Amino acid sequence: MKRLLVLLVLIAAAWGWHSYNDGWMPQSGDGVSTGQQGAGRGGRRARFGGGEGPIPVIATAARRGDVPVTADAVGTIQALNTVTVRTQVDGRLLEIAFKDGQDVKKGDILAKVDPATYQAQYDQAMAKKAQDEAQLANARADLERYAKLAQTDYGSRQQADTQRATVAQLEAQVRADQGAIDNAKAILDYTTVRAPIDGRLGIRQVDQGNIVRASDTNGLVVITQLRPIAMIFNLPQQQLRAVSAAVARGPVEVDALDSDGTTIIDKGVVEVIDNVVDQTTGTIKVKARFPNERLQLWPGQFVNVRVFVDVLKNVVVAPTAAIQRGPNGAYVFAVDEDETVRQVAVTVGQQTETTAVITAGVEPPVKLVTTGFARLTDKAKVRVSTPEEAAQPPATAPGRRGTREPGQGQGRRRDQQGGGDASGAGSAAPAPEAPAGTDGTRQNRQRRNGAAPSEGAPPGGQGSPAGGSGAQRPQAQP
Repeated sequence: MKRLLVLLVLIAAAWGWHSYNDGWMPQSGDGVSTGQQGAGRGGRRARFGGGEGPIPVIATAARRGDVPVTADAVGTIQALNTVTVRTQVDGRLLEIAFKDGQDVKKGDILAKVDPATYQAQYDQAMAKKAQDEAQLANARADLERYAKLAQTDYGSRQQADTQRATVAQLEAQVRADQGAIDNAKAILDYTTVRAPIDGRLGIRQVDQGNIVRASDTNGLVVITQLRPIAMIFNLPQQQLRAVSAAVARGPVEVDALDSDGTTIIDKGVVEVIDNVVDQTTGTIKVKARFPNERLQLWPGQFVNVRVFVDVLKNVVVAPTAAIQRGPNGAYVFAVDEDETVRQVAVTVGQQTETTAVITAGVEPPVKLVTTGFARLTDKAKVRVSTPEEAAQPPATAPGRRGTREPGQGQGRRRDQQGGGDASGAGSAAPAPEAPAGTDGTRQNRQRRNGAAPSEGAPPGGQGSPAGGSGAQRPQAQP
């Protein structure tokens, strides 16, 4: 059994070798030269690593510049002020003077409550004051008379003192009446509901005609101040020292970013740093303020935030794509003047999605490889391109598909028709002579179709039923 298996393996190996050398490769009689066969094998060897040229790469020069030191976080937008508008008196809602989502100013009328009861109370207070003022005037006149009589001993001094006390009581009563009037006037004014702040109204909570009370929890509507607007975000406690130092130096800029992390929605400043670190999360709460002139920030919205803590002056800056990581740390491929690369170990400081600060290892204006690391090794030969050159579309070579040159299509149709026989095609000019390898190729195509080429067959279509349609079909032998 083992001998049989060994024999089968040997037969399969021999058949594979035969197929590789003879069965799959055209013979010399088929019009393919030995040099072309060698070129095909050489192409396979080149495809597996032999005879490769310079490796194409894209390189960008390192530079010196100022790099901002930032702290990124996710913040929550909060309204600077939020007010639930409630009526301060009870009564029937006569009028709603606003629309949902309307922008209002402080003092704008929002609603009106039935003022009839409160107007009556105000009128009563006014009447009571008038009554007391009349009594006060009479008491003052009596006091003046009693005082004169007491001076001439025609009246008692006790009577004059009693009248003086009566005048003082009536004066106090008049002042009390004025207070009651002010109170009734304030309550009467409460029947007109006004906006307490500038902001945008939400959806109203009650409809016209309902009985509203001062104790209602929902209120009439909610006003939210959107300009300016606040943001609350948390930073790790490790960054507290840097942020506090930046706030002490002056206003700290804050950018509100879109979900892509690059589009700036609005710019603001840090307003306050909380006075305690959250022991549960180890973070510090920071509040920033944004002008929000275009109303792109909305209360309750989650946005990315970037705080500019400091600026690194005149440092070496390189693209982040050039930084590679290995067992020994970070390194880059630097391009020398002879278009070879060398692997250089570097020390990376701050790194973002696009740029990296290199504190040691390279100096400008060295070029650093950013694309093409797959086959790159130390001392490898490269062909360098800039990002601008790589972004340009490649030029189309002349004569390829899609760029027909003048007269090219007519010549191809003339070759396909095989017009070389004056009697078959009626052409005045003979067909151009085929290249050296064309006959062998036509013979190979005919051999694959199962027909042998005829000796001395004319290149035209003489004797063909189609009258000049190509190679002549061989006739059957009796």
